[in-house]
Amino acid sequence: MFFGDIVNKIRKERPTKSEAPSHWIKCESCQALMYFKEIAAKRYVCPKCGYHMRLSVEDRIEILCDEGSFVEMDKELSPVDPLDFVDKKSYKKRVEEGEKKTGRASSAVGGNCTINGVAAEVVIFDFGFMGGSLGSVEGEKIVRAVNRAIEKRCGVVIVSASGGARMQESTFSLMQMAKTSAALSKLSTEGLPFISILTDPTMGGVSASFAMLGDVIIAEPGALIGFAGQRVIKQTINAELPEGFQRSEFLLEKGLIDMVVKRDDLKKTVSDLLLYFKGQ
Repeated sequence: MFFGDIVNKIRKERPTKSEAPSHWIKCESCQALMYFKEIAAKRYVCPKCGYHMRLSVEDRIEILCDEGSFVEMDKELSPVDPLDFVDKKSYKKRVEEGEKKTGRASSAVGGNCTINGVAAEVVIFDFGFMGGSLGSVEGEKIVRAVNRAIEKRCGVVIVSASGGARMQESTFSLMQMAKTSAALSKLSTEGLPFISILTDPTMGGVSASFAMLGDVIIAEPGALIGFAGQRVIKQTINAELPEGFQRSEFLLEKGLIDMVVKRDDLKKTVSDLLLYFKGQ
C-alpha cells in the first residue's frame, strides 16, 4: 500500500462534521464558544450575552415541570397523509426523518404535570420535528389537553416553538387554527386559565391562532414572534423595518404580549399565575 492510499483511507474513516461528537457550542448571538456542560448548566442561556437557545421537549419538561410529575398523554397519535403530498420529498418521508431525529411522530408533546405543586395540562412544541409545524395530530393533542383541563378543573400551558401551519397537510392543517381556538374559547367559558409561552420562533399559523389567545402571554427574551417573515414584509411594504422588529421585547413595547420572562424565572412565574387564576 502506497503512502497516498494510507492517507486516503484515514480520510475516509474520519467522521463527517455531522457525525463527529461536538463538545462545544457556539452562541448564535455573540459567537462565543462554550463547553456544552457549561451551557447546559445554564439551561442553554448564554452566560456571555443572555441569548436563549432553542431547547428540546425533554429540556422544556425538566425546566417547567416538577421532577417526575409529567405524564405524557396521546403518545399513540401519529400523522396520516390524506393528500399523498410530495414536494422535494414525500410527507411520509419527512415524518420518518422527524421521528428519527426526535424520537417521536409529532411536533407536540402533551400531558399533565404539576408546576411548583400546581396541577396543569401542558403541551410543548418541538422545533426539531418539521420545524414545530402545526398539523392534525398537534391540533388534536391541544384539544384533548383542553378537555382534560376542563374535566380536572385546572389550567392549560402551551409552549410554542413553530414555523406555523404544516404545508404538507394543506387545509387540514389550517383547520387546526380554528379547532384549537374554539377549544380554548370553551376553556375560557369554563373560567379556566390558558398560559401561552412563546419561544424562538413562534410564527405563521401558530402565532395567528392559539399562541396569541392566552389569558397571559409570556415570551422568552429575544424570541422571534410574528406571522410573515421579515423578508416578505420588507419586500411587500418596500420599507426598512425598525430595529428589533418581531422580537419579544419589541412586541412587549407595542402591547402585543404581556411579559418577557427569563428562563430561570419561568417556572415560578407560571405557577404564580396559575395560583392567581385558581384563587379568583
